Amino acid sequence: MNCYEHTLIARQDLQKKSLEEIKKRYQSIIEKNKGKVVKLEEWGLMNFSIPIKQNKKGYYLHFKFEGEGRIVEELEKKERIDDQLLRFMTVKYKKLDLKNNFFEKKER
Repeated sequence: MNCYEHTLIARQDLQKKSLEEIKKRYQSIIEKNKGKVVKLEEWGLMNFSIPIKQNKKGYYLHFKFEGEGRIVEELEKKERIDDQLLRFMTVKYKKLDLKNNFFEKKER
């Protein structure tokens, strides 16, 4: 099994219900293709340094999963035609880092 981190950016004007549907949709694609979502991080709404498709902010979702390469092909095929998403990126790792959550909100 290969280890992957997959980040996608959804439009800023989506409702909470739409974001939940996006999470479920892409998580089910991973699971239908015999993959396993190890961790799902919601990084929240963040500003862009340069606007993307006339958007100044985007909602980030980060999946850490294990599976075969065809899962990535299927995910990216669906994401290319999804008008609710602005960008997506997949990175392959030898081992997933499950300890660190770099965008976790820390209490003061």
